[in-house]
Amino acid sequence: MTDKQTIQDIRDHYEEYGLNGTYYPTVMFLMGLDVGRSNGLLRGFIEWLVVRQNERSSAYWHQLVLLDLFPDMRLNDWKRTDHLTPDQHRQAVEHLFALLLEFLDVRNDPQDLGRMYTRYAAMSKHLWE
Repeated sequence: MTDKQTIQDIRDHYEEYGLNGTYYPTVMFLMGLDVGRSNGLLRGFIEWLVVRQNERSSAYWHQLVLLDLFPDMRLNDWKRTDHLTPDQHRQAVEHLFALLLEFLDVRNDPQDLGRMYTRYAAMSKHLWE
């Protein structure tokens, strides 16, 4: 099963993976899956999000996903279940999976991946000078 098929299966059958459709447990599950794959599943995801949003950030990918969907959200206590409404949890999880699937298309295309890293390096260049 490819990474994309795995993510699609988790998205479509999250209960079978012990998930309840809320954002934080889904993030933790995906982080664990990434570690189990020697940090290769999500390698480049944060850089892709930064390039996609065209804005440097020190936030982690799971926070960038939330901010992409809810730009005015305060991130303190974002891990608490009651930080989001049930509808916001649903939206956040759907958005996370949509972004991951879009990212995997880029990650799996060497030319697209190279262009993404080139843009990321150009965005970061002034930080290294």
